[in-house]
Amino acid sequence: MADVPSLDFNAYVTRRKTERANGAAAGEFDYSFVLDRQTRAMVESARPIQLAVSSTIRMWKQVWRGQLLGSAVRVSERQFPRIQSITRECCQELGINTPQVYIVNSPHLNAATFGTDEESFILVHSALVDHYSDEELRTVIGHECGHIHNSHVVYLTTLHYLTRLAGAFIPWIVYPAMIPLNELSRRAEITCDRAGMLCSKNEQVAARALTKLVLGSRKLYDEFNLDAFLEQYEEGKDSLGRYMEAMASHPYLPKRVLAMRVFAQSQLYKKAASVTPGDGLSMNEADDRVKALLKGEA
Repeated sequence: MADVPSLDFNAYVTRRKTERANGAAAGEFDYSFVLDRQTRAMVESARPIQLAVSSTIRMWKQVWRGQLLGSAVRVSERQFPRIQSITRECCQELGINTPQVYIVNSPHLNAATFGTDEESFILVHSALVDHYSDEELRTVIGHECGHIHNSHVVYLTTLHYLTRLAGAFIPWIVYPAMIPLNELSRRAEITCDRAGMLCSKNEQVAARALTKLVLGSRKLYDEFNLDAFLEQYEEGKDSLGRYMEAMASHPYLPKRVLAMRVFAQSQLYKKAASVTPGDGLSMNEADDRVKALLKGEA
């Protein structure tokens, strides 16, 4: 396996600022959520987070490959070519290089992306492959490719390690960096749900791929009533439980479904998915509606 490159975080931030000054800001694409872009800019300027990211990437080089990738199966043209093809098509849609994908033996429905901007890895849990159709899997892999496309990877990698440290050793030291990184992660999920939709080009498939995460039971998928699920969320959205979301790395799932429905009404998505043209929302209008959905979660 190729060596994972080191990351000089100060140089990384300087490069990003230069890219923005030249009008070619990495991670600022037509579909990206405005609060995602704003939170990333804030995170880049925060010294504690710079230190956390630099330390994490050093740890990545020493620990990650041996601990996780050593027990995973690498996807290629010779190994699970169907998944390799789906990944390649998603990357072509978003205009990025094809990352390495690994299958991890896990009963949990999940996928994740880690590494650096220069070398990113997508990890797909085996249970997710078992439960998802190819089109649903395309939505998930497209979502993960969205993290790469929007320069989220170093921050998600850092958050992953800090969460482990907080749970095992020194929470009061890592929490100052975790709070803004969790906020960035929540905003990033909105952006990357849109990336998944652009890859699948099917709003219903994308919603089904997301809601399967809350069930995890093949026996229940066909009986699942999405509208009833969203009504259930409405009943509890003003409770004290909403404050727990501010410490989470992902928005509550119903919010993500509702945000996807807003994106499906946008001119950008309708054009990409060849939906019957209509007026459609501008991305500014779509972002304003999603911001209203997320109000109060942080």
